[in-house]
Amino acid sequence: MTESQEPASGKDAVQRLAEAVRLLPESERPGFVHRLAEQLGLPLDTAKLSTIAKDQIAGCIPAGAVDDGMLELMYEVLNGKRPCADAPVPEPYADGEITGSLRVAIASNSGDRLDGHFGSCGRFLIYQVGVDQSRLIDVRPTAATDRAEDRNAARAALLADCDLAYLQSIGGPAAAKLVRAGVHPVKWPSGASAAEAIERLQASMHAPPPWLARAMGVEARSLARFAEETQS
Repeated sequence: MTESQEPASGKDAVQRLAEAVRLLPESERPGFVHRLAEQLGLPLDTAKLSTIAKDQIAGCIPAGAVDDGMLELMYEVLNGKRPCADAPVPEPYADGEITGSLRVAIASNSGDRLDGHFGSCGRFLIYQVGVDQSRLIDVRPTAATDRAEDRNAARAALLADCDLAYLQSIGGPAAAKLVRAGVHPVKWPSGASAAEAIERLQASMHAPPPWLARAMGVEARSLARFAEETQS
């Protein structure tokens, strides 16, 4: 393998591991990669992950932590049968680190693009967005929601800690479920990069329209001129 090939292979392995870990219950995530490394040996590269067996994965998870369907999904992700589509890697974030920020979900199918429909996108990119800075803090695969009785409700629950969700499209009933979860949907039919969507949001945060001000928790008195504009 050449030097130019190694980083790509390593990056793909990191993406597979990150997506597989996010399919686990939160309490089981910290030790999974460590146990997998003990089973397969280091480095955890694509060659090892591509030949992994389901019983090896199951051996790294406490009994009863996941059902057979979720184990199958983890196997497909780690094995490479379910492509990660070049998911960006999130950065650590502690609540309150970005003052006055919003949590924003972006429906994505590839890279860091806003190019997904709410009900069918492969993942949501989760950003913490302040007026002058932003950070990718999570990448949430949607594979597990496809097995839910109500896919749209499951996807809304997946985003319940977010303030806004940027999507290429979303149907009326799905939008209602998202709103009930406390998330404001924002349609962007033409698609964009996540950076473009975030930059435009940040520009709006300086003088937010009413819907954005509500999400930001702006005091009602600061919305007086917007109220006047809508009533005129």
